[in-house]
Order: sequence, then structure tokens, then C-alpha cells
Amino acid sequence: LLRRNVIVILMSVELMLNAVAVNFVAFSAYTDAELFRGLIFAVFVIIIAAAEVGLALGIILRVFRYRATANVDEVSQLKW
Repeated sequence: LLRRNVIVILMSVELMLNAVAVNFVAFSAYTDAELFRGLIFAVFVIIIAAAEVGLALGIILRVFRYRATANVDEVSQLKW
């Protein structure tokens, strides 16, 4: 039942960041509908999540190319 796949971990982080963005939008609509503070924060969270995905997928592909595995337990160091 314990899965340590890098792609699953990355998807979990993205899901948490999307939940934060949705919370920002919901609280913005609830507290101050005329000010768009929550929406602006949500856009920043989405931009940071997109940058994180690009960087993480690059690292994952490089590690998979050299180690031929996407298991976190087998790739414990970033030494080549």
C-alpha cells in the first residue's frame, strides 16, 4: 500500500497547491468580493506550481535516464 513513485509525489504536491488556489478564490469571494486579493494570490500560486512542475519534471527525467527507475527509495542521492 506504500507507493514511493516520484510522479505520484509530484501529482500530490500539485493537488495540494491547486487546493490552496481554490481556497484563496473561495475566501476572496466570501470576504471581499470587490477586491481581488484572493484571485491575485491564486494566480501567483498557479504560476509557482507551473514553474515547479517544469523544474521537477526535468529533474525526474534526468534521474530516470541515468538510474532507470522512478522509485524514491532507490534514488536516495543526487550523485551521478
